[in-house]
Amino acid sequence: MAEQEITLMKGNEAIAHAAIRCGADGYFGYPITPQSEVIETLAELKPWETTGMVVVQAESEIASINMIYGGAAAGKRVLTSSSSPGVALMQEGITYMAGAELPGVFVNVQRGGPGLGTIQPSQGDYFQATRGGGNGDYNVIVLAPNSVQEMADFVDLAFELAFKYRNPAMILSDGVIGQMMEKIVLPPFKPRRTEEEVLRECPWATTGRTKNRKPNIITSLELKPEMMEARNLHLQEKYKEIREKEVRYETMQCEDAELLIVAFGSAARLTQKAIEIARGEGIKVGLLRPITLWPFPSKQIAEMAQGKKGVLVVEINAGQMVQDVRLAINGKVPVEQFGRLGGIVPEPEEIVEALKKLL
Repeated sequence: MAEQEITLMKGNEAIAHAAIRCGADGYFGYPITPQSEVIETLAELKPWETTGMVVVQAESEIASINMIYGGAAAGKRVLTSSSSPGVALMQEGITYMAGAELPGVFVNVQRGGPGLGTIQPSQGDYFQATRGGGNGDYNVIVLAPNSVQEMADFVDLAFELAFKYRNPAMILSDGVIGQMMEKIVLPPFKPRRTEEEVLRECPWATTGRTKNRKPNIITSLELKPEMMEARNLHLQEKYKEIREKEVRYETMQCEDAELLIVAFGSAARLTQKAIEIARGEGIKVGLLRPITLWPFPSKQIAEMAQGKKGVLVVEINAGQMVQDVRLAINGKVPVEQFGRLGGIVPEPEEIVEALKKLL
């Protein structure tokens, strides 16, 4: 067994290292705080000299998403990263990829908004990620890491899910996880696929016009309404399968809990300390952390909330995921939300005080 490689690094740096190690073919991105270390680390590591991975700083976020579209259309493992305003500019390309059923990975290291907002952390892009910020009926698979280790681990997982379902996948992080430093175990190196392997695994991919083969046409355009409806119905069946098979979540100290916290990403880390403080004061509380924000663990939250005195949704925004939690619980248990805005990260003691209001 190969010896584990353990090191200390930022979450953004972990994304770059993991992309190289999981056999990514290309990264196309544009710098924006607080995720610029991704492309900076790739530039420092120079993977084009070792694995052949292409790294391009595009002229804009719009250019980068269209480069991702092109690479994905050729069956390549390609990714980009940005922060909230940059991801907003990518929405047209993401919905085009969803419509064309192209796999690709997008990393959003969220910052405060709306608009240009602040470079401080936020979770205000939950709706953008889980509802789809572009036009039409589509979904993006959304993974929410809450550690530097998961930033690394979720790169390969995102690629796996994207190619399994031929669908865009997003790693929805934030400025806390992107900038914090932790000890992580680097993933093992996975060789990039050969052209023969790409053609075998992605028979739908465009190969360009050749002597003996017509090119596959990659598009999300369909001029006939009945054909467009058929394409949409196919997509909805695929999304149904993803909802049935790919829900991921974890729980903490829920066995004897009288109150339940639901939180994702960095907010979930904060609640762990809040739970410790609350239990020290005799308040029995547990945590359910959605790992997939889409598909959302609605069934699991509804089951876990049964018999509880109340549910507190903690998120660093004005209240977005709380809507999905309320839909899941359907009024059977009181649900409240606590969050801070403008890039302010809540203190664990503030979360405890919010919990006490449910008693």
